[in-house]
Amino acid sequence: MITHFQLDDLPPFRHAVLTIGSFDGVHRGHQQLLRRIRRMAEARGGESIVITFDPHPRSVLRPDDDSLRLLTTTEEKAVYCAEQGIDHLVVVPFTAAFSQQSPGEYIEHFLVRYFSPERIVIGYDHHFGRDRAGNVEFLRYHAAEFGYEVVEIAAQEVNDITVSSTKIRQALREGRVVGARELMGRPYGLSGRVIMGKQIGRTLGYPTANLELLDRLKLVPANGIYAVRAWIGEAWHQGMLYIGDRPVLGDGRGTIIELHVLDFSADLYGQTVRVEFVDYLRGDVTLDGLAALREQLQEDEQAARAVLARQAAASSADTTPSNPDTAVVILNYNGRGYLERYLPTVVAELEANCRVVVADNASMDDSVTYLRREHPGIDVIELAENYGFAGGYNEALQRVSAEVYVLLNSDVRVTPGWLGRVLPHFRDGMVGAVQPKVLAEHQPSCFEYAGASGGYLDFLGYPFCRGRVFGHTERDEGQYDGVAEIFWATGAALFIRSSVFHALGGFEPEYFAHAEEIDLCWRMKRAGYKVLVEPAATVFHVGGGTLAYDTPRKAYLNFRNTLVTSFKNEHSTRLLWWVPVRLLLDGAAGLLFLSQGKFSHITSILRAHLHFYSRLPLWVYRRARRTAEINAARVGPPRTDAGRVADSIALHYYLLGHKRYSEVVVEQVRVEPEAVGGN
Repeated sequence: MITHFQLDDLPPFRHAVLTIGSFDGVHRGHQQLLRRIRRMAEARGGESIVITFDPHPRSVLRPDDDSLRLLTTTEEKAVYCAEQGIDHLVVVPFTAAFSQQSPGEYIEHFLVRYFSPERIVIGYDHHFGRDRAGNVEFLRYHAAEFGYEVVEIAAQEVNDITVSSTKIRQALREGRVVGARELMGRPYGLSGRVIMGKQIGRTLGYPTANLELLDRLKLVPANGIYAVRAWIGEAWHQGMLYIGDRPVLGDGRGTIIELHVLDFSADLYGQTVRVEFVDYLRGDVTLDGLAALREQLQEDEQAARAVLARQAAASSADTTPSNPDTAVVILNYNGRGYLERYLPTVVAELEANCRVVVADNASMDDSVTYLRREHPGIDVIELAENYGFAGGYNEALQRVSAEVYVLLNSDVRVTPGWLGRVLPHFRDGMVGAVQPKVLAEHQPSCFEYAGASGGYLDFLGYPFCRGRVFGHTERDEGQYDGVAEIFWATGAALFIRSSVFHALGGFEPEYFAHAEEIDLCWRMKRAGYKVLVEPAATVFHVGGGTLAYDTPRKAYLNFRNTLVTSFKNEHSTRLLWWVPVRLLLDGAAGLLFLSQGKFSHITSILRAHLHFYSRLPLWVYRRARRTAEINAARVGPPRTDAGRVADSIALHYYLLGHKRYSEVVVEQVRVEPEAVGGN
């Protein structure tokens, strides 16, 4: 990675993908974002750029405020960004003059002039320019003019990052350095130059190095004694660190930082030492004289050595929490070819506490014979008839005992670590289901129709995905790689808590196939459970391998099952206007099929509506029954707002020509900030 400090010395960048921010702490949330930036740049053969500011804007705009304390210095930030594979860190000198640029000037004379970005990745709440008048919408408004694309980081991800930073600062101010380490993904550290002290520690047998911080804004943890590691010269050493005002001596020097290095006797004066905090030992206390202080230091040394020994042992041991008992259940129907091709990779990528079960839906090929011959260690459930996807899983999962089910299509290729990246989410008892990112097996750079990077729903009940709107799938360039709470998770690779599946009655058996996962996820969200996408886990789906996409049969199941799903789950007051509007839009879909010459698809729409209305009493009964199950399984207020868009994807797609998720979920009416803040 190259670090730049002068704008006029910047080189021309190639297909730049950039992000802007403080990135103070470069903690786990930041790290995930930076990895996304890197992947986006790699996907287009470009360079990843992080833009940050020094001095911190707050110290320039509010010079009288001395409360600002930072988790990382600029030098530390550079090291941590390099660890994430970023190509360029640009440290922009922040001045009062720089802050007075209008939003338009900021874009044209700063971003475009110096970086010529192809993609700008920015938080939903990012503001820039004089009086912070510029925002994401203004940035997007000028995108076509200057030839860049804006990728907005969702509110959930931004808020998680902000909360993590706040928690880290709070933990350090309370001395909870272990908690801070967990949030940061590394020990908290500080660097200082060793200066001359009063050398009282030498008389007690505990010589100390007095540290003068290299950056006065660096946050110093709470007063007390800590077990630490110290980087001196070219090696790590164990030690204990004191932060406080030395109440035993009462010398009025204020807060000082003193390091005692265990089993070390060399002279450190004038050297720069980096300290990393391992654990908090005790608070700062007043003792009765130097003799009492010596005794306390001896106790502190014993405690520090014990903590450091435990830390060393823990770092060499595998302390990763175990996975929940997990069953990867593959429902098969005449899929011998897919089993032969993809099942070995599923088996090879199993992790601890995970196993594979194949449920055969009364196949007419030799699937079962193949399984028993080539994979005798795999449990095979033979169903008496072909129950379809919904009924087949309902039947099979009655015979599978596990904490988490992974419902996996037979035409899915998994990748290394896919299970281990998803299963930790189930430590949160509020998580009901999770899906990985789904890419197309025959076009690996693109999202796959069934699920892409998470399922969403528009206000009329039409499903779409991050990365797929109707039949248009986007190229995956990392733009949707953030973990997100979604509305529905794909049935092609569905991780689901078994207790929730059974408490909610499983899939609707009448669905046979298609939209059953949308219906079940909707019911989960009504019961208060979260449905997530974890794009760090990736699978490749053949698509149409188990049910062809563009067929009259698929169209029939699509229109029928989405009708039933909305009817069962929508609030009763919405149904009064939803039914006629849905009729109108499905009629419009029929006209579209007519223009395409797909006459059998028109028949499919008619059959779907006839089936729905002819069985209306059944669906009224089922609506009441499912509502009772939801109330019995409830763990919190409904979460149906997350992943639902108050807009029509049909109007976006067919009338406005919007075919990307990012075009559907943003506001279409924009107000230029200059109209508010002035230019």
